[in-house]
Amino acid sequence: MPIGRSRKVMLIMAAATMVAGAGVATQMVAHADTPACKVRYTVVSQTSVTFTAEVAVTNLGDAITPWALKWSFDSGQAVTSGWNGVFSQNGTRVTVTNARRTTRLRKDRNVTVGFNATWSGSNPAPTDFTLNGVACTGQVGSAAPSSSATTTPAPSQAATPGPSVSAAATPTSSGATVAWDPPSTLVKPLAEVWEHQEKTYNNGNLYSFKNYGWDQLMANKGSINYCVRWDSSATVTAALRDQIHAAIKRQVKQWMSQMVDGAAGWNGFPYTEVPVNVVGWAVRDRNTLQWTDDSVDIYVNNIREGAPQCAEPCGRFFHQDGNYSSCPGGASHHYDMSMWLTSGFGGGHGGDWGQRVGSEYFVGAVNDENIHIVLHELGHSFGLDDFYDWTPTGVSNFIMLAGSSTRITEFDKWMLRDWWRHLKDRYGY
Repeated sequence: MPIGRSRKVMLIMAAATMVAGAGVATQMVAHADTPACKVRYTVVSQTSVTFTAEVAVTNLGDAITPWALKWSFDSGQAVTSGWNGVFSQNGTRVTVTNARRTTRLRKDRNVTVGFNATWSGSNPAPTDFTLNGVACTGQVGSAAPSSSATTTPAPSQAATPGPSVSAAATPTSSGATVAWDPPSTLVKPLAEVWEHQEKTYNNGNLYSFKNYGWDQLMANKGSINYCVRWDSSATVTAALRDQIHAAIKRQVKQWMSQMVDGAAGWNGFPYTEVPVNVVGWAVRDRNTLQWTDDSVDIYVNNIREGAPQCAEPCGRFFHQDGNYSSCPGGASHHYDMSMWLTSGFGGGHGGDWGQRVGSEYFVGAVNDENIHIVLHELGHSFGLDDFYDWTPTGVSNFIMLAGSSTRITEFDKWMLRDWWRHLKDRYGY
């Protein structure tokens, strides 16, 4: 396969392994005539010698490009690793410059950076944050300058799960705010996954890739188009076709429903329903498809990778700029992903191009609520990792750990949400 089409996994950003413990948050707000930013500093976890913290900075002035956040530590605090920004420390002075994906920080938008550090003596919260040289003093008309220092949690020699602590609250499409608040038992393994994926995907540059399922969904304004690659000589009736279409829609819905809380999208996710449209089939022999209606486009004997291929001019993989001017049916007939069903194929593959599983397996499970190999491969299309050589702390049964679960679990849900949390700025949310 060409590079990219056999990609089994797409990955995430750094959040070096957290040492779980008690969490303490401090909010800094002060008065200034022309405030530029406000900051929330959160100690997520702490042991007797290390701690993990997050800093959420909100730009209150005009959009800035690029940006640099700075603060001073006490003499005993030192950053050892960080994520969502480029960290450096000179003596007690810490500087965080924007990551490539967060170069522009717009008015009233926030960005959260996080880090692991060591400490000795005491671990007070910094109080002198600046954004591009301007003090982060909060809202106009706020009370007199104040800040609540972080209270040092009792030292802990053993890592024990601490409570879930709100980090950066981020705007939703309705104007409400949602914190990063997975169950406390999942905070550490989620951080481990994020760190591993950012380090291992695309030579450590996850954000340069622009064809995740998220990109396809947003480009298509909340829906996803599929084309079926029928790599089999078995005939397909109209009834089986409709069952296959329904199964594809059901599996996508299983994942997308994880992005909904109540009647709203989670953390600004703009869709509570994600329609799936199957727009075409590719076969070697037209007689394999035993229907005569024109409900889908049919591509005959266009062979690529040794299998029937839906028309390249209609494929998002081939035209990531969204130019489908050469697609026979026009842009509305384009496909974002393929469901590649191959006779005699065992296991599965998944990536930005779609998913591949055995045709016999898929047809045998066509009415199942959870077609678990498809669910696993579809997770890859939205960036989720594989776990062939390691397992995150404290979790052992989830759909992305092949063979351990037949359905999407709570851990899978929060891994998916973590992707949206880190990519949503790309789409203006």
